[in-house]
Amino acid sequence: MPQPVLLLGAGRRRAYDEFVLTRVAAVRPVLLVDAAPPAWAQQCLAGHLAADPGKGGATASAVVRFAARHRVRGVLTHTGEYAVAAATIAGQLGLPGPSLATAAACTDPPALRTLLAGHAVPVDAPGAPRVSAETVVLDGEIRIAAITRTTLGPAPARQPLRHTVHAHDGLLHNRFLRLAVDRTVHALGVRRGVLHIGLTLTDRGPRVTDVAPHLPGDLIPLLVKRATGVDLAQAEAALATGEVPDTTPTRQRAAAIQFAYPAATGRLDHLDLSPDAAHEPGADRMLLTGHAGDHVTAGPHATAADRLALWVAVGETPDHCDDALRRMARHLSAGIAPLANAA
Repeated sequence: MPQPVLLLGAGRRRAYDEFVLTRVAAVRPVLLVDAAPPAWAQQCLAGHLAADPGKGGATASAVVRFAARHRVRGVLTHTGEYAVAAATIAGQLGLPGPSLATAAACTDPPALRTLLAGHAVPVDAPGAPRVSAETVVLDGEIRIAAITRTTLGPAPARQPLRHTVHAHDGLLHNRFLRLAVDRTVHALGVRRGVLHIGLTLTDRGPRVTDVAPHLPGDLIPLLVKRATGVDLAQAEAALATGEVPDTTPTRQRAAAIQFAYPAATGRLDHLDLSPDAAHEPGADRMLLTGHAGDHVTAGPHATAADRLALWVAVGETPDHCDDALRRMARHLSAGIAPLANAA
């Protein structure tokens, strides 16, 4: 039986977090560190330590003792909130993973931009148009497994409306983007791991905006798998345990995810999804993420917590995905009651 991996935090949004946990658990027993693990995660777990991984030194010491007893082979987290804790624990156990300095830099945007600029990496503050390079690093070899293109919503919130991954994205062959990614990896001193490198495309070329030293959220790993066949979650688990992942593409398609935000601020009275949505050509999944009774904020000021639903489509090209997403959207209906004290 394979030795287990330690996961800091299961996530709180089943619609987004279950896919990655399921993929990791398919290849490695998962020991979860979480103060209150969600019920949906239980079926994927081989064990659990009831502790908050973000609580600092005392918790880290308890986690290290727990990991040592269970002969943990690797340490993972899928949230920036616990990136420093994961690096600290992996370092104390002598396991692969981002260094503490790398994790700290990635969670401090001004420090990250200063570090990257010092290594001749073109940098910028987050903004539109937005892409990210889903990057796998193995002993210094840097591979961009996929490009994610993100459509942002209106200011000031500018929340993601859609992510799209295409196996034949032209940016995969853009030498300026490749150079920015390579320099970013070297500046951070990453030797092994999966990185989510955010960039903006400007008339001066691609510019790095942020780096996550872990898998991206918003079901982007699902899109990458559907479009290219590359399993970023299992690649991350392999890298964290000192193994060599298989990142050979086996598909040449496109995949996209769309998010629904409320059109008005108020109380969500009803949220319905027609069962016919699942039968639309190209439909992969469509899930409600809001609940009747929720207070929701309209799109320009919304956060990810205000999302009402998500739906994923797969097709031969991004245009095919766009068509499928539009068809699927017709199956969603929502009613929002304005707040009584609204101006």
